Amino acid sequence: MDALYPRLLVTRFAETFAFYRAVLPALTGAALVKGAPEGPYANWDVDDQAVLVLFDRAAMAATLGTADLPAHSAAPAQDAAMLVLRVDDVDAALALCLTRGGTPAAPAADRPEWGAGLRTAHLRDPEGHLIELQSY
Repeated sequence: MDALYPRLLVTRFAETFAFYRAVLPALTGAALVKGAPEGPYANWDVDDQAVLVLFDRAAMAATLGTADLPAHSAAPAQDAAMLVLRVDDVDAALALCLTRGGTPAAPAADRPEWGAGLRTAHLRDPEGHLIELQSY
């Protein structure tokens, strides 16, 4: 049973699907269980446990009756959520993500103030979601 897992609501489903299909297996060992580039749903699991789910933002808005509301805030704002992936090699993981359509947010750096031996890098997926790659 999946107790808790992230579900990202996306407007650019095909592009975001391609990004995660390319990077999740290498970074987490996750396998695509269901879904295709045309959406509206896709999920990746590790050992029968959900790691990540993508769902079309318009489909969710239709379900909730919020289709007439804007998909994004007009004003820039700080991030409200972040997907964190623990990896063996932050620099290699960042390079992989950037070659598959991710955009850099903060370079790889050692972060001893966050924890002994902690190294992180931050990027955004094609939809703009913040991702932290970390090793420790």
